[in-house]
Amino acid sequence: MDCFRRMQDAGGHCMKMHPMWQEPLAIPGGDRQSPIDIVVRKSLFDPQLKPLVPLYDPQTCQQIWNNGYSFLVEYDDTTDKSTLKGGPLEDQYRLCQFHFHWGESNAWGSEHTVDRKLFPGELHIVHWNTDKYDLFEEAVMENNGLAVIGIGKRHEGLQKLVDALPAVRHKDSAVDFERFDPGCLLPSNINDYWTYHGSLTTPPLTEAVTWIVMKQHIELAVFRSLLFTSAEEEVQKGMVNNFRVQQPLRGRTVRSSFSPFLKEAQSSAGEEPAL
Repeated sequence: MDCFRRMQDAGGHCMKMHPMWQEPLAIPGGDRQSPIDIVVRKSLFDPQLKPLVPLYDPQTCQQIWNNGYSFLVEYDDTTDKSTLKGGPLEDQYRLCQFHFHWGESNAWGSEHTVDRKLFPGELHIVHWNTDKYDLFEEAVMENNGLAVIGIGKRHEGLQKLVDALPAVRHKDSAVDFERFDPGCLLPSNINDYWTYHGSLTTPPLTEAVTWIVMKQHIELAVFRSLLFTSAEEEVQKGMVNNFRVQQPLRGRTVRSSFSPFLKEAQSSAGEEPAL
């Protein structure tokens, strides 16, 4: 079973909720929900944060699936062929899938914001902790069970993905999709990021996620051709605005692997800041 279906199954009754969040959701805990607004000047620079070490094998890529909320590119997560280590993570995490969130216009669409700035979309690369847990179903319910990289970025590597989307325009459609390296979607510098403890942004909303958020721009207009609806449904609904509203920080600390104040000082002194 693919890992997004496994996320939904772990939530039980949450599976039936409308993806556009029109109904109240049962939130486990509730104090570490995602997404959030990242306030740059309130983030805490942590020099102990390590560089990220993604090791992805494109041959583990399996398929693209329109689940009626987004589209997912799914990977074989039965072995440690595609993994993520380093950064704020103490354990090794195995790549499961990646998906996107986007708006109906370029004015909004991202789930996380930086100083209240909205971006047209956001990419989430989802991994689960195989050092601590034997099953994804366990990891999704426990502390430090998941690690998600959140990225807003335009990249030429998206073109192969875009070319495959017409085949999964409708809900529940899936096609084979092989040899895609999600590493091509990462920014050239993966060592500047924010990190905090949060939750899934889709049901079951479990607070099991170590978020690693990078800020860059993403253009996702082409994704707006996808549909929330299946081919059999009489009224077709465009797949847009598939993001969750922001959640309160509730005393959590957002750490950064870089110091924005140091970069400001370098810029004012005429030095080229690190990207």
